[in-house]
Amino acid sequence: MNRAQPITLLICALGGEGGGVLTEWLVDVARHAGYAAQSTSIPGVAQRTGATTYYVEVFPVPLAELGGRRPVFSLSPVPGALDAIVSSELLETARQIGNGMSTPERTLVISSSSRTLTTAERMPLGDGRADAERLLDVVKAFSREHHVFDMGAAARDAGTVVSAVMLGAIAGSGLFPFPREAYEQVVRGSGDKLSKMAEASLRGFAKAFDAVNAPRQQAAMVTGLLATSKDETPAASALPQTVASQFPPAVHPMLALGHARVLDYQDADYAQLYVDRLQKVLAAERGADPSGARGFAVTRETVRWLALWMAFDDIVRVAELKSRASRARRVRDEVKAGEDDIVKVYDHFKPGAPEFAALLPPSLADRVTAWDRRRSTPWALPLKVGSHSVVGMASLRLLASLRWLRRRGQRFAQEQALIDRWLDAVVKGTETHWRLGHEIALCGRLIKGYGSTNERGKHNLLHVIDHLAIASPQGHTPVARADAIAAAREAALADEAGTALDATLVRHGAPPRPVKEQPIRWMKRAPNSATHAR
Repeated sequence: MNRAQPITLLICALGGEGGGVLTEWLVDVARHAGYAAQSTSIPGVAQRTGATTYYVEVFPVPLAELGGRRPVFSLSPVPGALDAIVSSELLETARQIGNGMSTPERTLVISSSSRTLTTAERMPLGDGRADAERLLDVVKAFSREHHVFDMGAAARDAGTVVSAVMLGAIAGSGLFPFPREAYEQVVRGSGDKLSKMAEASLRGFAKAFDAVNAPRQQAAMVTGLLATSKDETPAASALPQTVASQFPPAVHPMLALGHARVLDYQDADYAQLYVDRLQKVLAAERGADPSGARGFAVTRETVRWLALWMAFDDIVRVAELKSRASRARRVRDEVKAGEDDIVKVYDHFKPGAPEFAALLPPSLADRVTAWDRRRSTPWALPLKVGSHSVVGMASLRLLASLRWLRRRGQRFAQEQALIDRWLDAVVKGTETHWRLGHEIALCGRLIKGYGSTNERGKHNLLHVIDHLAIASPQGHTPVARADAIAAAREAALADEAGTALDATLVRHGAPPRPVKEQPIRWMKRAPNSATHAR
């Protein structure tokens, strides 16, 4: 470190994460230790259109050794002249690196691996998230030293905010010439009695200090980040041995998630149906790729999207999720409620005729939906349920207990029929050509959301299967059919209106979708629930 130049630090924090408090802590630590320091801040436009950045400079020589001279500080960071960047969000870190703030020769980068998705990432119908692996590659390539760990998880475990964790990471990095005790003293405050908030902040501080101060442990975190950042897959041992023995190890991590989801959604018989369906796909893939050189990718993709489809949302599922104890704990954590605080939670529902018809036998369901279609305004029942109260919770649990009725309902039968159509196409496509089956399996991505989004996804999937997978244009080879299906799928995910999908279909010799889609008989509106707590 050049003792004639200040130590420069750029802090990037999102709204509500305590970036201002962190900056005050750092300046207080420096001044209490006898060093000159200065901080400035530039607020972002909003929480996810730009982080609030805080710039800190600390002169590395104590004031007592300067002989009355005073250092001159800058008011804003200079690209390429930063000693360190500390960021609470991985994409924000990459954004600052893209602005030229970090250089491989000089800059220490400390970043959280957690993500708070931007608006642009949420808008696509498909997976619009930035690739975590590429973001990490940017951090590694443009830093002298880097430490990446989940600051959000550390803060939650400690019961504090991210600013305390970031302070611990800075202290553990040795960036500034201050001992650990100097940082901790500022967090404790001047009072004789340590407050609960200060205790939690010190716990978060210690977690981050140890994470950054243990390079071997940190290297293992960075190496294994990609494997856990997107899917958060549980250990394969969570999968029952009777099920695991029927599938290759490459499928086990995703299968453990899918099997647990379907079992939790309905019952053991439904989970067995999930396994039986996957066995047919696996048998077809083993025939197309006996050596398993492709990692059983067709089966793995089917495992993922089949579980999501089989666990479709309905009013029973919504009631069950909202009445779980884990949900109540999460709400209390989010509002930072103490042990003695009273939290009241109100859930707003507006189920309509299709939601109720979904649980009725076909004959009754047809009458209800026909009656609803004849009305000038669709019927809906607005409800406000206080899930914190005995009556409200009892109502949700009563509705959740109707899980047994789901199997007898019209929508359940219709969903299973559509699932079987997709799976038959996957099996037949795989038997024809491995890549063709893989592309059809990936089309499970089209089934997402609820209400009109869910309905549109099913129409798109059926149209692609009928005209590109089964009745493909004349003269198309299996590889050409696979290319056409891949192009159609990406077009459907990129354009909600379907204009790009229709153009892609025509370009590959298939007819566009009908101008007026006939409704498939499933729930046309979402359970439409919202929650607020006070």
